[in-house]
Amino acid sequence: MAAAKRIRPLDLFSREEWEHVSRRSDFMGLGMVVHCWAVIALAMTAAIWQPLLIILAVPIIGARQLGLAVLMHEAAHGGLARNKALNDFFGHWLSGAPIGGSLKAYRPYHLQHHKYAQQPEDPDLVLSAPFPITQTSLKRKIIRDLTGQTFFKQRYNQLSNAMGLNIRSGAGTGNRMQAAREAAVPYLLTNGALLIFLTLIGHWWAFFVLWLLPMATWNMMVTRLRNIAEHAVVPDHNDPMRHARTTHATLLERIFLAPYWVNYHCEHHMFMHLPFYRLAEAHKQLQRKGITERMEVQDSYWRVLKSAANKPEAMSPA
Repeated sequence: MAAAKRIRPLDLFSREEWEHVSRRSDFMGLGMVVHCWAVIALAMTAAIWQPLLIILAVPIIGARQLGLAVLMHEAAHGGLARNKALNDFFGHWLSGAPIGGSLKAYRPYHLQHHKYAQQPEDPDLVLSAPFPITQTSLKRKIIRDLTGQTFFKQRYNQLSNAMGLNIRSGAGTGNRMQAAREAAVPYLLTNGALLIFLTLIGHWWAFFVLWLLPMATWNMMVTRLRNIAEHAVVPDHNDPMRHARTTHATLLERIFLAPYWVNYHCEHHMFMHLPFYRLAEAHKQLQRKGITERMEVQDSYWRVLKSAANKPEAMSPA
């Protein structure tokens, strides 16, 4: 099948508008990585100081771990820094590796997703194709996320693949093992370094309670909700304005669910090299022009979830 349809920026923006909204800033790109770790560090510090705050720190840190994935995603587009080496270092070692991602493996995979968005060749189609599902099914998935089952399965498969235990012999076996190792080894190194650091400052337990626990629970759930919101039950797989979704997010949702403008996914697919910190500005410009009325935009994550889980429950036998 042909690649997904594209939109030329100058069909919707004047040249001056596009030059303004597409300008890149290394300070903003790299600064968001620093910001993400600063939020994680502050949440950890607060919870270490007052353990009652753990209940608040876990979702904050879990959402910032999703933020690290968002920043690795931006690095895949070369959007963190104009210098490639700096972009890739921040995108891999300071964003992807600590949460089990590999920028090198992710970049070609993700660019294929953009090229064939919502087409049969889209490697992410498996994430959106099953929807809509039933409310019962969605609840089961969220329970698996929040109880750590999803995390355990993902990490077990990742480490097993790195050791070649789950990969059948044949063409490409070596490449698949190498790709798995490129994610697993940096993950273990960066997490080991974090554990050592927290142990040296006298709080080894924080690694398990304030890093692994958020990653194994809240991060798994918000990552699933992000995937659902971006492409599930979109109205038109062939319309470049309607094969990805933008979801309006409140301040609380940006803190606990949708960090770093990840909710502006329709704009991101329309103009995939638009810096992530300019997406909200681009949305406002398109809104003023009346163009967002032609796009897939939803008012809330709750409304998206209702449409993604509106499949009738199976009739029980009489």
